[in-house]
Amino acid sequence: MTVLLSDDRITRIPAIESGEPLIDLFTRGISTPDRQFARESVADRLAMAGAFLPAGVRLHVVEGLRPLESQQDIYDDYRTELERLHPGISDHDVHVLASRFVAPVEIAPHVAGAAVDLTLIGAHGPLDLGTPIDATPEQSNGACFFDAANISREARANRSLLADVLTAAGLVNYPTEWWHWSFGDRYWAYLEDRPNAIYGPSSTTSALAH
Repeated sequence: MTVLLSDDRITRIPAIESGEPLIDLFTRGISTPDRQFARESVADRLAMAGAFLPAGVRLHVVEGLRPLESQQDIYDDYRTELERLHPGISDHDVHVLASRFVAPVEIAPHVAGAAVDLTLIGAHGPLDLGTPIDATPEQSNGACFFDAANISREARANRSLLADVLTAAGLVNYPTEWWHWSFGDRYWAYLEDRPNAIYGPSSTTSALAH
């Protein structure tokens, strides 16, 4: 059974900030649509993963570091959508349901620079990975889950390739989102049996490398 970000096993893991700087992913040769940042160890691992890919295929990071305000807005909007779809749902249950897909801001890995949302691109553009990035479980009939069965054989092969290279580089996946991979956050600490996360919410101005 998938352990969600709202689970006590995740939320009780402490985050002990390492002070590691944020890196512009462009400086590591990683494809992005605009300037995207992540912690230095995350950036280095993405570069390593990219080197494992076959010729003509690249990682493409759509989003890395995310402001706290944006994370809160995304969570609130999705929670509102779920409350509309499930009239009368309790605060606890809607929080758990929302956390399948959007991390509560106090533990969100994107605001720590610990997570990236990414896909694979080839010579002719994005490869088929089954759903668009950020397709919700409701929109995709669950096909956004990494292990979803309702995707094509090609999409399954591409997800497996993505997982092979990112796992080899030390990143972990949040299994309700095939595109979400992280290092150094609470979910990574849980899966890797570490005593603490090494990144907390980041201040962009203080953590950026110069």
